[in-house]
Amino acid sequence: MTARKTLLDQDGVQLTVDDAVATVTLTNPAKRNAQSPALWRALAEAGRLLPGTVRVVVLGGEGKSFSAGLDRQAFTPEGFDGEPSFLDLARGTDEALDAEIAAYQEAFTWWRRSDIVSIAAVQGHAIGAGFQLALACDLRVCADDVQFAMRETSLGLVPDLTGTHPLVSLVGYARALEICATGRFVHAAEAERVGLANIVVPLAELAAATDDLTAALLAAPRDAVIETKALLRGAGDRTYDEQRIAERAAQARRLRDLAGLGE
Repeated sequence: MTARKTLLDQDGVQLTVDDAVATVTLTNPAKRNAQSPALWRALAEAGRLLPGTVRVVVLGGEGKSFSAGLDRQAFTPEGFDGEPSFLDLARGTDEALDAEIAAYQEAFTWWRRSDIVSIAAVQGHAIGAGFQLALACDLRVCADDVQFAMRETSLGLVPDLTGTHPLVSLVGYARALEICATGRFVHAAEAERVGLANIVVPLAELAAATDDLTAALLAAPRDAVIETKALLRGAGDRTYDEQRIAERAAQARRLRDLAGLGE
């Protein structure tokens, strides 16, 4: 039995690993796990530090809220200590602004890697960047007090932390537009009904439900899960016949591997 190891603990992000399971925790409950560029850099670093043994990554937030979104200090003239304020970034060149946003997005992109399955365990508020972070994961286990909201449009902005693609994929264009343009709350019952939440449980059962899902994901052979995830991720970009071809190729690899004929 392996011991749980802490590989990262900085800027409101902790990464621990226990064999095939990694846990990423937002650790600033006093600010409802509000996000900042430093936190995004730490999240990106957590992705880079994942050992090859990890199959499932669980993302959660300490306290009553998963994440209340972007720390509003970002919009003040002084911004964060040692960071350019968003107002300063807006005054820069197009290239510099694009590069900075791309760097922020790195915190949200690695959760859908084919070699892992990521689960967001979400309670309380998941607003703006918090909503997008939950959407970055493959699966979402939600407490019955969850409140999703995409508030960027209400602030004169757009959701730019990779959340628009998964949101449309999950709930469809019309509902995604309505959720984003109004900034309204999506509560647990609706989240489950429209596909934002895979599972909704009472708050007291959130950890246990997440553990049960993790165990179920680990029960299948790793390479079969990797191939299946890749097939499903690419299905929306392929025609029916292209998907049939991709299924045949993936199954051929699995059969050869099971027969001991893999490369």
